[in-house]
Amino acid sequence: MSRTAREVFSMTPDSSPPVTMLVPDFPFAYDDWLRRPAGLGSLPPERHGTEVAVVGAGMAGMTAAYELLRLGLRPVVYEAGGIGGRMRSVPFPRHPSSVAEMGAMRFPVSARALFHYVDLLGLDTRPFPNPLAPGTPTTVVDLAGRREWARTADELPAVFHEVSTAWDKSLQERAELSVLRGAVQDRDTATLKAVWNRLVGEYDDVSFYGFLASSPAFRSFRHREIFGQVGFGSGGWDTDFPNSMLEILRVVATDADSDHVLVDGGSERIPRGLWTHSPERPAHWPGGTSLASLHDDTPLPGVRALRGVGPDIEITDASGTVRRHAAVVFTPHVWTLLGRIDCDASLLSTDQWLAVERTHYMGSSKLFVLTDRPFWRDIDPRTGRETMGMTLTDRSARGVYLFDEGPDRPGVMCLSYTWNDDSLKFATLSERERLDVLLARLADIYPGVDIRSHIIDGPLGVTWETEPHFMGAFRANLPGQYRYQRRLFTQFTHGGNGGHGGLFLCGDGISWTPGFAEGAVTTALNAVWGVLHRLGGRTHPTNPGPGDLFDLLAPVVLPYD
Repeated sequence: MSRTAREVFSMTPDSSPPVTMLVPDFPFAYDDWLRRPAGLGSLPPERHGTEVAVVGAGMAGMTAAYELLRLGLRPVVYEAGGIGGRMRSVPFPRHPSSVAEMGAMRFPVSARALFHYVDLLGLDTRPFPNPLAPGTPTTVVDLAGRREWARTADELPAVFHEVSTAWDKSLQERAELSVLRGAVQDRDTATLKAVWNRLVGEYDDVSFYGFLASSPAFRSFRHREIFGQVGFGSGGWDTDFPNSMLEILRVVATDADSDHVLVDGGSERIPRGLWTHSPERPAHWPGGTSLASLHDDTPLPGVRALRGVGPDIEITDASGTVRRHAAVVFTPHVWTLLGRIDCDASLLSTDQWLAVERTHYMGSSKLFVLTDRPFWRDIDPRTGRETMGMTLTDRSARGVYLFDEGPDRPGVMCLSYTWNDDSLKFATLSERERLDVLLARLADIYPGVDIRSHIIDGPLGVTWETEPHFMGAFRANLPGQYRYQRRLFTQFTHGGNGGHGGLFLCGDGISWTPGFAEGAVTTALNAVWGVLHRLGGRTHPTNPGPGDLFDLLAPVVLPYD
């Protein structure tokens, strides 16, 4: 049954406040800023209609452009591909009413700023079929050739419970998880910052695997191995093992790894909806104005070069056209500034360029097919179980997700969802070759199940590290990279910290929560605040923005030695 985000948030037990993605590094309540009647701010009338470039039409770009339009500015959107970015919902060629979610496909209900726009657009959601989630009929765990079938965690063997207990024990004893979550839930920023700032100093140099290996509860390598392959919540964790432990703590403290929903009709409906939506009572613009109407329904071509020219920034697009803008909101992966876009070095400071160079991206691949029906729900008369289930495996498929909209509708199978080294195993294979490999692996897990006979469309696939305008799925800091991340995140507050000052970086890679659309939304709102102040505007006294409260909430500064 479809649910709106507002309905999801009203379903918290005993009326306690929900855990939200109030990120402990910078616990600014973006959802409150968005919903208050005073709005995000106002500009001097003479600035109305000023052109501000927005590079990239993904979730960050559409958020920034939509809010700049509401403020009375004229967003000029540049896009090298299609609207949506990594919210890429690809229709199956012969059955376009069914889509494959190549990028973002599951969203934690704790993502309150994102769901502000989901509700604004009136989009419906439904539970995502994560492993062992309440809406997932069956989960199959396939490790070392042994298969376990379960509907709930209680049905798994004792060793899985031991691993789960070890994870919870490690988080509570070494990272004060209950205190962190309680402070996030209560929006107690003083407690949150006090605890988190200490954890940053303690764990910035510690990898995820290093945290596990040094935890008394994870003395057993077998327990660490199972945790890496299966994990808890959304699946296995081992491809994150090299990353900083801080990346993991942010996810678990804000419930970003659990209680996920999908968007009916595809996640791309969110950025596309903002493209066509006409805001109510925008400053300067007549009613009915939308981003699409300002662009004759098509964004400008992708950006080839960025140059500082006096107080403005000059953009050369892929067609060779040159335009000047009072400010630029830049949303793509920052690696594009190192080769794909000829960027004037003066637009960022030397420290920020070093942070751009040191940014680390995770790779990821997916492969989808469409089936005649959700045949996996068929009951095997020999076992009394469903034919297949959501599958976690140590084989190359890694994660198999099953989507259905009823017995009389086609079913969508994500035959493989992989990361990093597992993704690279598919990078040189065509989609047809990937399909053959995966069907062979799944035949070992489900002998006698003829998946191929049910396929009616596809395969459709993606490898994000080979996508020219992405070069990876999302940023993920390695140990010791907190200082670099702080430079990129805080860039919106101080005119570039020695750079030109008119370029504002945003997107989930600039955020503290890479890989989550919430980070794309919140950093886009940071950029909106930066543009507003650069052009002489201000926030309302009753509704201060992220830059106004920056000194109070700023990410901790680690010593540089």
